[in-house]
Amino acid sequence: MSSEFVQAIEALGKEKGINSDVLFQAVEEAVVSAYKKNYDSSQNVRVEMSKATGEFHVFEQRKVVEQVMKPHDEISLEEALKMNPNYILGDIVEQEVFPKNFSRVAVQNAKQIIMQRIREAERNMVYDKFSEREDDIVNGMIQRVERGTVYVDLGSTEGLLMANEQVPGERYMPHDRMKFYIIEVKKTGKGPQIMLSRTHPGLLTRLFELEVPEIHDGIVELKSIAREAGMRSKIAVFSNDEKVDPVGSCVGHKGMRVQNIVNELRGEKIDIVKYNTDPAQYVANALSPAQVVSATASDTEKICWVVVPDYQLSLAIGKEGQNARLAAKLTGWKIDIKPESQVEDAETVQEGSGEEA
Repeated sequence: MSSEFVQAIEALGKEKGINSDVLFQAVEEAVVSAYKKNYDSSQNVRVEMSKATGEFHVFEQRKVVEQVMKPHDEISLEEALKMNPNYILGDIVEQEVFPKNFSRVAVQNAKQIIMQRIREAERNMVYDKFSEREDDIVNGMIQRVERGTVYVDLGSTEGLLMANEQVPGERYMPHDRMKFYIIEVKKTGKGPQIMLSRTHPGLLTRLFELEVPEIHDGIVELKSIAREAGMRSKIAVFSNDEKVDPVGSCVGHKGMRVQNIVNELRGEKIDIVKYNTDPAQYVANALSPAQVVSATASDTEKICWVVVPDYQLSLAIGKEGQNARLAAKLTGWKIDIKPESQVEDAETVQEGSGEEA
């Protein structure tokens, strides 16, 4: 091998973003493999390669023993002492060998092993890069859809959007660019597998962190999220600075901040409500956009009774109960909604019963 070979390895390392030491180690392994394969040797072999000149030396290794049972792997203490009087039992004796025409054989074998090592190194780099980004969002371009699975180009690798992580009704067309939530990064024999999601609540969290500086800076907190992907979401926000309106910060000037997120989620409706430590007020806020006349919470039963104007009842419950369901999920409280007229009728009956008594 020559200095040109060394330069080629260093250039390849820079091009692939791989430490050249990894490639030099691959060359040494290739030389060991080539020696054992082409010279029918099962001996332990060590290779020493100069990173300056590309020259290498091959050393056969044998263990110093009292009685030799395996001549290829062992050497008697008597023979070892002839070579060096300092050897003792258990030491490893190395002898350099000079096989003929070995450089050509070694280079051929090295090429294959280097390419294999490059693939392994690239896979490890991709895995390290994306494993650090679990629970984060990433930009990707739709490549193709096969048997319900969407394959996403993430630049240096490919991500998978399985059917159960896709938003119902959302279309995934080749070359479309979207944001995805990384739910898991797996190591497989074929390289890292990046599992993506468009339905995870974490996607909504990260989108608000990107879009709202106050959230990124910790001034505004996202206390809770309830999401029915593709349909509607509710988020509860709280401000650590009384001068900052948490809802207004998330909505943005003329609604631009939340609208950008709605656009990314292909029209998913988002209700932004103010978090409150008072459960009754929190539940009342969570039922937005419905108006609430009164709310009473029971800590023991973890239930909140809510009264709304009659004309707001359907809005409070929502289509197929969605608004009430999301509010309950957001707050963690069971919610019992009644129209104002029903409560008034019940109070009238109670008053009448009292007069008769």
